[in-house]
Amino acid sequence: MTANEEMAKEAAELKNASAGIPDFDWNSYAEEDIYNLQQRKELESLYDQTLSTVAENEVVEGTVVAITKREVFINIGYKSEGVVSISEFRYNPDLKVGDKVEVYVESSEDKKGQLVLSHKKARALRSWERVNEAFNKDEVIKGYIKCRTKGGMIVDVFGIEAFLPGSQIDVKPIRDYDVFVGKVMEFKVVKINHEYKNVVVSHKALIEEELEQQKKEIIAKLEKGQVLEGTVKNITSYGVFIDLGGVDGLIHITDLSWGRVNHPEEVVQLDQKINVVILDFDDAKKRIALGLKQLTPHPWDSLDANLKVGDKVKGKVVVIADYGAFVEIAPGVEGLIHVSEMSWSQHLRSAQEFLKVGDEVEAVILTLDREERKMSLGIKQLKPDPWSNIDEKYPLGSKHKAKVRNFTSFGVFVEIEEGVDGLIHISDLSWTKKIKHPAEFTNIGDEIEVVVLEIDKENRRLSLGHKQLEENPWDVFETIFTVDSVHEGTIVEVFDKGAVIALPYGVEGFATPKHLVKEDGSTAKVDEKLPFKVLEFNKAAKRIIVSHSRTFEDDKKVEEKSDKKTKGSSTQKAVKKLNANIEKTTLGDISELQALKTELEANQKKSGPKSEE
Repeated sequence: MTANEEMAKEAAELKNASAGIPDFDWNSYAEEDIYNLQQRKELESLYDQTLSTVAENEVVEGTVVAITKREVFINIGYKSEGVVSISEFRYNPDLKVGDKVEVYVESSEDKKGQLVLSHKKARALRSWERVNEAFNKDEVIKGYIKCRTKGGMIVDVFGIEAFLPGSQIDVKPIRDYDVFVGKVMEFKVVKINHEYKNVVVSHKALIEEELEQQKKEIIAKLEKGQVLEGTVKNITSYGVFIDLGGVDGLIHITDLSWGRVNHPEEVVQLDQKINVVILDFDDAKKRIALGLKQLTPHPWDSLDANLKVGDKVKGKVVVIADYGAFVEIAPGVEGLIHVSEMSWSQHLRSAQEFLKVGDEVEAVILTLDREERKMSLGIKQLKPDPWSNIDEKYPLGSKHKAKVRNFTSFGVFVEIEEGVDGLIHISDLSWTKKIKHPAEFTNIGDEIEVVVLEIDKENRRLSLGHKQLEENPWDVFETIFTVDSVHEGTIVEVFDKGAVIALPYGVEGFATPKHLVKEDGSTAKVDEKLPFKVLEFNKAAKRIIVSHSRTFEDDKKVEEKSDKKTKGSSTQKAVKKLNANIEKTTLGDISELQALKTELEANQKKSGPKSEE
């Protein structure tokens, strides 16, 4: 006991003693206190026993006793209540009086004697423990979506910033992420990376659990042919996903409309409510096939009953391929125009050369099968067949202009008009040139003049000629290139069997190797210009055989013959003269003349036979 307390006690005892009242506490009486000092100590001891001992820097559990717009009052069993800012509870907007919350004791008493608590720090200290517990126990927890980030959202979970991927917000695609900012939602912890302190949460997982149960209930009630109302949930290039109220079904693009559909967006829009029919479903895989076009009758069933083969119809080209084009003459009713029915021409061509998608065309019905729902059309039938009056339009001997379409090794295919084709045989291209391939004479796409030689109406072919436009020059050549006539020519080609010689007037001749030998013994070469003698002229085969060697060989023979004839005649004259002189000579000269005569006669005998030749 302190000195002051002893002095107060003595003073009180003196007052009590003077008043005649033993142990009377005049101080308590003056302060209107009904308890004496001992009673007060006993009461204080009892009160202290009812209060919990508060240790600073610890996490304790408290009870919410009051909530204002700014603060939350929490009783942790201490002599005073703690106050926490309401912003620390924004993740839990459902907080109410009586709720148990964890708080961190920062100070048992501040300058104002107030207990200082923090809910945020308590959450932070316990956050990883709580997150791991929620993950291990697969618990549903609440989180506050703070903001948007790349690929998803940032969520406050137990004071930890967790990542919510965009794909895990809902089972349906989210088009506006911002509407979720500031919301409190329930989540499940789906992944924890302890090394990097990363937490991934999902709201979709909760929905899927609910939907899974709903799916089972819905699928159990499904029947083929049943018509349901659904909402367009997602549109893809191959079909449309429909929300049937907890379970999704797919309308394939081919089941959207009886007509052609390039993309489902042409038929439906997002969030649109439509009626669909169940085509099929799989209990195991929980797949539901839906149809939209099946709610309306097939267009073929409502096709005009009077429509028949030979009738003309109008339509729109919806699909085109190399082999033909599909024309829609009514929604869901299509006919095929094969490429062979687009033109009377026999040339192999693609449908793209005649039509394109979107073209409006008129066609004739060629075949019609209502049971198989097939129809073939033709557009060439709208024009008359050019072969129906071919004899009148292109009579034999008539001249026309044609377009070169194609080559073969034996001739040129040309088109006089669309649908009227003809062949110019390689032998009918030129009177004079020896053509090995038609490409040497003309080009594809060129215009060429022709004469009709023959008509094959059954096979739709014309035999045509080009050289017949001119007279046969070989009638004239026959008078020019006579046998043994000599003409100047140029060697244009040399090969093993001989050479081709370019003669005047564009005519070509042929010379064998032995007829190419020149006077000096060498062989003539390409591009040499030499005289050639005609050895053979064949008008029917259009063949001229020539020789250079014969030009000088024949000249030599002529000269030799001339020399021999001259020499022979001189000898004969000498003999005659000798005989005449013999009669005049004397007997003394006879012996010498006889010797000369013998010699002349010997020479005459030697040269006599050759001279006769």
